[in-house]
Amino acid sequence: MSYTFSKVLDSDMDGAIARTREVLAANGFGVLTEIDVKATLKKKIDVDFRPYMILGACNPGFAHKALQAEDKIGTMLPCNVIVQQLDDGKVEVSAVDPMASMQAIENPSLGDIAGKVQGLLKQVVDSL
Repeated sequence: MSYTFSKVLDSDMDGAIARTREVLAANGFGVLTEIDVKATLKKKIDVDFRPYMILGACNPGFAHKALQAEDKIGTMLPCNVIVQQLDDGKVEVSAVDPMASMQAIENPSLGDIAGKVQGLLKQVVDSL
């Protein structure tokens, strides 16, 4: 089972990140965190790495419902979306599949929530 939805874009990193943020917002997600993996690895361990950004996306309504259903679900929030430069210069955007994450939790009420978030994240990636 795949744990992500991905799409390759013919774009630069800045454009792909901006477009991803726009499409996330249009689908009810805000970006709570932003981790520049390339800069972090360079600073912390002096390693050169390709451009790689992790966006922590959250849909507040669904996050609230999930937290009400399962108090420790916050360990799996927010939903990560990555934007990374590929070797050919193109950019790949990948979003976590929340259904894959939720399989580890034995709480049936999360299934409906995860299914709805899954549909939204698929729509985000497909819209890019």
